[in-house]
Amino acid sequence: MALFRIERESSLPAAEVWRRLTTWERHADVVPLTRITVRTPPPSGEGTVFVARSGLGPLGFDDVMEVVTWGPATEGGGMCRLEKRGSFVTGWAEIEVSARPGTAGSAVVWREELRVRWLPRAFDGVLRAAARHMFGRAVDGLLTSPPPRPYA
Repeated sequence: MALFRIERESSLPAAEVWRRLTTWERHADVVPLTRITVRTPPPSGEGTVFVARSGLGPLGFDDVMEVVTWGPATEGGGMCRLEKRGSFVTGWAEIEVSARPGTAGSAVVWREELRVRWLPRAFDGVLRAAARHMFGRAVDGLLTSPPPRPYA
């Protein structure tokens, strides 16, 4: 099990940071070799299910996730929790966005517990470091890339 935490600050307001981090399809733009399929209609909320398919050609795996807590960011902030329910990757992730007092910007805290089936515990440190690096880059990419289009 790899438990890790990522913290970032942004000059963007909390509501915009929230929108960038929770438009699930956009994660495929910043995570290499990954496609995202949202199985439930927009907008996101409790019960939203999406799948991150990672791999190359026929070699890959599905990371199935369900939003189990949804508190969209307003002026002050918001939080959501995802449960990972795949056959290969399990665990949870929490994304918390809050306004930074005295600025127009916001702060992000991403906490995650990641388990990869059949991976011995001896590899937890390597998994933690790799996941923290990969998800940190994903958060950075989502915060700096062009904003998502509004839902029609």
